[in-house]
Order: sequence, then structure tokens, then C-alpha cells
Amino acid sequence: MERRFSFQQYRAVDLTLFAVMLLISETLIIFAAVKWFPGQPYTVSVTSAITAIVLMRWGPYALIHAVLGGLVFCFWSGGAPLHYLIYCVGNAFSMLSLLLIRLVGEKKIKENAVFTLGFALCTLLLMQFGRATVAFLLGTPMENCVGFFTTDAVSGLFAMVICWIANRLDGIFENQKSYLLRVHSEEEREANG
Repeated sequence: MERRFSFQQYRAVDLTLFAVMLLISETLIIFAAVKWFPGQPYTVSVTSAITAIVLMRWGPYALIHAVLGGLVFCFWSGGAPLHYLIYCVGNAFSMLSLLLIRLVGEKKIKENAVFTLGFALCTLLLMQFGRATVAFLLGTPMENCVGFFTTDAVSGLFAMVICWIANRLDGIFENQKSYLLRVHSEEEREANG
């Protein structure tokens, strides 16, 4: 007898796998930056890319990954408690990308490469804006807040490339409820001849 996952179990496993990918990737990137390239004026992160993919797959559940990315970055970078607040709350601003999904539509973002790249970049920019806003509200001078954009610019390129690749793979950069319904429909068509 074939055991099937419930939709909630599938979602939990999927979200966990993306969280593990984020945790491992960010840890390796930060370890390399701290140990091998400590003097570099920029940072690289996959948090925005993974958050954008999870946003397309599961919507607001991506908040978990946005905050996790901030926690991992601060932990491995030796951040102070204030940094945890800036990065975790700031990364949560990426949830505003849900408005873009609503305005443009999942289908258009998925089917149009320009919208896919724009969505990935928008997710990163919202994170950067969120960090800068939280830092400014906590008393960081405006000229220092600009650093959230300039030091993390390479991550935008990473996010766009990763999301573009994910979009080329069947079912990865797609609402999972729609994806599962599509796969089920295709299986039924094959079974019925």
C-alpha cells in the first residue's frame, strides 16, 4: 500500500528542506567570507533568493526563511543583539513581495523571465530597505544605512540567477498547491489513457 503525504506534511517537509538549504548555504558563505575574505567591502547571501523561491511556493511561510537568514548571518558574523533585530525584522520586509505576486500574478512572474528577475531583485531590495529602515529607526546615521544596499549588491545578482534557474526547473518556482493539482491532473490523464 502506497503511503501518501497530506498537504500539510508535504508543506512542512518542503519548508524544512528549504530552511536546511538556507542554513547550510549561508553558513558556508559566511564562513568563507570571515575566514578567507575578511577585508572585503561586500557580502554575499542566498537568503533573498531562497526567500523569493519560498514566497512563490508557499507565500507568507517564507517569513520563516527571511528571519532564519538574518539569524544565521548575525550568528556566524558575531552580531550584537541590535544586529539580530536589524537583520531579522529588516528581512521580514521581503514579505511585501507578496503584493507584487498579487498585483502582477504568479503566472506572469513564472512565465516571464523579466518578471522572474524583477521579483528576485525586488525581494532583495525590500530586505535591504527593511534593514536600513530598522537601523535608522534605532539611531544609525543615514549614511551608514546606505551600506545595507551597497555592501549587499552582489546578492542581487545571485538572487536573480538562482531564481532564473529555479524557474527553469519544473515545479520549483511555482505555487505548490497549483503544482500538485497540475501533476495530479497529468497523472489522471495518463492513467485514463
